[in-house]
Amino acid sequence: MRTYPAATVSMTFLVANAEDIDPAKATTIIIETEEILLVPSWNWDMWSGERIIIGFSCGQRRKDAALPEDGSEEKPSCTPLVLTDKKSQQQCTNGFDLDRASGQCLDIDECRTIPEACRGDMVCVNQNGGYLCIPRTNPVYRSPYLNPYSNIYPPPPASNYPTATRPLMCRFGYQMGENNQCVDIDECASESHQCNPTQICINTEGGYTCSCTEGYWLLEGQCLDIDECRYGYCQQLCANVPGSYSCTCNPGFTLNDDGRSCQDVNECTTQNPCVQNCVNTYGSFLCRCDPGYELEADGISCSDMDECSFSEFLCQHQCVNEPGSYYCSCPPGYVLLDDNRSCQVVLPINYAILKPSRTLWQTTTTIPPVSKQAEERYLVPAKGRCMCPAENPGCRDQPFTILYRDMDIMSGRSVPSDIFQMQATTRFPGAYYIFQIKSGNEGREFYMRQTGPISATLVMTRPVKGPRTIQLDLEMITVNTVINFRGSSVIRLRIYVSQYPF
Repeated sequence: MRTYPAATVSMTFLVANAEDIDPAKATTIIIETEEILLVPSWNWDMWSGERIIIGFSCGQRRKDAALPEDGSEEKPSCTPLVLTDKKSQQQCTNGFDLDRASGQCLDIDECRTIPEACRGDMVCVNQNGGYLCIPRTNPVYRSPYLNPYSNIYPPPPASNYPTATRPLMCRFGYQMGENNQCVDIDECASESHQCNPTQICINTEGGYTCSCTEGYWLLEGQCLDIDECRYGYCQQLCANVPGSYSCTCNPGFTLNDDGRSCQDVNECTTQNPCVQNCVNTYGSFLCRCDPGYELEADGISCSDMDECSFSEFLCQHQCVNEPGSYYCSCPPGYVLLDDNRSCQVVLPINYAILKPSRTLWQTTTTIPPVSKQAEERYLVPAKGRCMCPAENPGCRDQPFTILYRDMDIMSGRSVPSDIFQMQATTRFPGAYYIFQIKSGNEGREFYMRQTGPISATLVMTRPVKGPRTIQLDLEMITVNTVINFRGSSVIRLRIYVSQYPF
């Protein structure tokens, strides 16, 4: 076995397990240190478990050291160089390499080891475990070969190997302060950020963030306005504005304090635009008028309604309009009935004295003069009735009773028309009755039509024009063949024909 003086020695060894060693995958390392005692040939018997002994490292003899007196050279102490199995070897993450002298993982400076790591106008900046390519014009650029993490990790322990001295540097986004401490760079305050003009800059520890203001969202690097109106932010009307929105309400509503919902306005209490009556509705109002008035085209004012123009049948005679109402009037000589529509004639009031000792009785028409002889013969047992006693010899050829009845008919009444009915109140055995018009029908406008054994009807056969008063004596003759009796009763019917069609 031979020892070689200290020199540069190339060694080839395998980084693999013994069972899958492939000489093609061997790597070469350069050792520029102490003397190395090499095994002259690869001896697989030197494999022991998890390592392979590839040689020995012997301490270097000092040049000024004296030789032994016997002239023999002292054998230096040596330690074996071993290759540790990959499974037990310490592992480093990407971007770091194992320092065999210190046993620590050190950062790989890709800016030095990778040719043209950044191209064009980009500059390579080494990072802890990687590197960055940034524009040369970036104000945060310092040097393409500075390690920003050099002040964070402690330097490896001193060794016998020569090491390069690196200056103290700060990591990316920091700069050296006055007290030689790394302080954060406020890119937003120094306007060294790269945010779009539509964005806002937010400084962070070691960097910054580009964000958007309220009412905008970030889309493909641009801050775009959010159309809040599309999402129903407002209850009624919505107007989108850059970065915000505005809610308004329809007429008749007011905006609530929340700025979004609307509340109905009661116009009837706030302003009451109606002339008479106001009815509030949801979002609006309605005007109503009192009875007898109608709403005008403007929807607010009220005008009097002329009820008399609606129909000619409201009043029997004449309709008189007044504000908000109307009333019916009758011609002179007529009175308005309780229905406030119909008119009835008022006949003259006269009093007939049938006997000096008798009381006055009222009729509604003029009673023909009563002769003195009639006064002596007839009695007045009731109002509108005269009776001639049978025991009085002067009553033998006179009607037994005279009843006074009054009626009115309108002018131009249609014919034929039944206007009055006459009927016996008592029927005697063996008697029969004859009905006839005794007097007053000189114009032959009427006739009697017998409708039963004891009844008959007065029929008007010709139109009668008024004003006119007609008096008819309607006689009912009683004939009894059993007792050989013949007598009569008279209804003196006075008919007032109006000059109006009522």
